[in-house]
Amino acid sequence: MDPRASDDLTEAHGARDRAHPDDGPGGAGVSAARTAHTVEQYRDHVLTLVSPLATEQVGLDELATGAPALRVLAQDVRSLLDVPRFDASAMDGYAVRSTDLTTASAASPVTLRVVGDIAAAPTSPGSPDALPAGSTHGPGEATRIMTGAPVPEWCDAVVPVERTSTRRFVAGAPLDATIQVDAPSRPNIRYRAEDVAVGDLVAAAGAPTTARLVSAAASAGHATLPVHRVPRVAVLSTGSELVPVGTAPGPGQIPDSNSLLLAACVRDAGGVPVRVGAVPDTAEALRAVLDDVAPHVDLIVTSGGVSAGAFDVVKDVLSGPQDAALPAAGPSDVLLVTVGMQPGKPQAAARWRGTPLLGLPGNPVSAYVSFQAFVRPAVRRLAGHPDPAEPLVERVAAEGWRSPTGRQQFLPVRFVGARGVAPLGPGGHHVSALTRADAIAVVPSEVEAVGPGDTVRVMVIA
Repeated sequence: MDPRASDDLTEAHGARDRAHPDDGPGGAGVSAARTAHTVEQYRDHVLTLVSPLATEQVGLDELATGAPALRVLAQDVRSLLDVPRFDASAMDGYAVRSTDLTTASAASPVTLRVVGDIAAAPTSPGSPDALPAGSTHGPGEATRIMTGAPVPEWCDAVVPVERTSTRRFVAGAPLDATIQVDAPSRPNIRYRAEDVAVGDLVAAAGAPTTARLVSAAASAGHATLPVHRVPRVAVLSTGSELVPVGTAPGPGQIPDSNSLLLAACVRDAGGVPVRVGAVPDTAEALRAVLDDVAPHVDLIVTSGGVSAGAFDVVKDVLSGPQDAALPAAGPSDVLLVTVGMQPGKPQAAARWRGTPLLGLPGNPVSAYVSFQAFVRPAVRRLAGHPDPAEPLVERVAAEGWRSPTGRQQFLPVRFVGARGVAPLGPGGHHVSALTRADAIAVVPSEVEAVGPGDTVRVMVIA
């Protein structure tokens, strides 16, 4: 947490406006080098800094049990097997010829002689397609069969056990010598390849490895899947006043909460966080940390130090000399911007020794909102998601609130009833509000006030 960072969310609750470095044009000491962007323009710029990571083959067991929970397919996946692999019984019952049941009725049931038994396990372990025992069959005969067992070639119907005189199977009980059937039967057979045939598309590139996809891939004969590598994201806070969590703060000191906040956000976005922790407000310390971490991660995220204060070290380091011919020597592609949003106006984007770097404001709510608006889409693109910016959800305002003219508002809200949302009231701009928020309301820049009953788009975060 950076105590020098502004919290312009207070405007939504009627606080008096104040000039502050985070307030953008018109605030004290704003760098003339800064450019103004809309949220969409800056997000588009951020996404130009990142590309989907390389492909690796990962086992289905790891995809089912490892972290992060979801990976993203890097290539189309096609079936290696027919699914089902063979004509299989869809019921526990009896394999029959349908012609034997054409005259069956309640008044005149048909009696069939039971001549065999087919379990779901293959009769020959090395040959799952072999015909099961009892595959020879004459008129008026039936074979007991279990769900999933391969049906013999002569069988064109399976009568459920409940529709026969047996009624139910009992483990260990001998086969009935005969059965009676009082009606014709539907086939109750799952036919070979009726779900998926060899070569059919199981899932397209860009699909997340959900439980459903992993299961389908296993059924289709795959042991591994081609997925994008998981992004490694370094997170750090800047501020000489920051102390590690668990350490008693001295005069003027506060715990480093932002690096924990951002690390957890990286995890939730599907990346692997590399938490650096707090870095003092000196250019030498920050450069050393960035030099050390850049070769080992895919993205660097900083909090604090991007405004126009006397100790805004991220801005100062990124504003230093750049050599476009030697990007590995330090900063390159630097963009310092004021974004038309509340909170989170000051933002920074660059590369450090070739690794993309995003600098966020130090206020925790501003840092969190900025992560959701800009960093999360970047992490998702690195992970291979085809649509890195997730769609917003429409809700209805249960209460009204003010919104700043000319800036897109990001306001923590709580759910009310089935579809309503309401601001968190006085103090909703404080970091503690994030623990009570269910979503972030996103109000367009041209809207000056949200009224009860208005449709509001929100990022669901609960």
